[in-house]
Amino acid sequence: MSLLDGKVAFVAGASRGIGAAIAVALAEAGATVAVAARSEREGKLPGTIHSVAERITHAGGHAIPVPCDVTDEQSVDEAITATVETFGGLDILVANAGVLWMGPIESTPAKRWQLCLDVNLTGVFTVTKAAIPHLRARGGGSMIAVTTNGVTMIDRGANAYWVSKAGVERLYTGLAADLKADNIAVNCLAPSRVVLTEGWTAGGGGRAIPPEMVEPPETMGAAAVLLASQDAAGVTGTISQSEVLVPQRQ
Repeated sequence: MSLLDGKVAFVAGASRGIGAAIAVALAEAGATVAVAARSEREGKLPGTIHSVAERITHAGGHAIPVPCDVTDEQSVDEAITATVETFGGLDILVANAGVLWMGPIESTPAKRWQLCLDVNLTGVFTVTKAAIPHLRARGGGSMIAVTTNGVTMIDRGANAYWVSKAGVERLYTGLAADLKADNIAVNCLAPSRVVLTEGWTAGGGGRAIPPEMVEPPETMGAAAVLLASQDAAGVTGTISQSEVLVPQRQ
């Protein structure tokens, strides 16, 4: 028996990068996965909800593509409802949808600041709010928000991305206390190093990352599986890093 057999997972922001890696890992661990994102067709960045769902099903797993815009409450409600109606319930939420903007504050356009807050923070709030009643109805489950180790790098200045993720960490660590009585584990998960996703390549500001600072996305997937298997009696209320949960061989 696999670790997540019989579980249903909803992964927001799963059309590429870390979200896709997590969706695949959850499926490999036995979960049925709703692959959720806005990307129904190929755009500026590669990857769609359909290509990720097909990758899972071709490997013998169970997944469906679910269109979802985390900045639109109706879209989120419809996506969560479609998942529950298709699979009979919901046990795991992964809030991963995000946009990247790492420019200095003084040169950050207001619309970029707002977009980071709308997607990275309010988007997490929206999918979390929609998912809670369904996890509660199952008698418990696991909620995971993907954040960043940049939150603690205050010696390197400030940017909209890190600020939005700091808000997510406060939201989820507080929510862990609120949902303990409902047997729902609530954790944040950050990469220990840099995952060179398509989004990072497009929006990382041309930063060169030394090879020793690069982490494969599969490590985030493996760490997410461990957190997804928890309920409130296990690991909850943490801001975890991937390579702490899944030590890498040297």
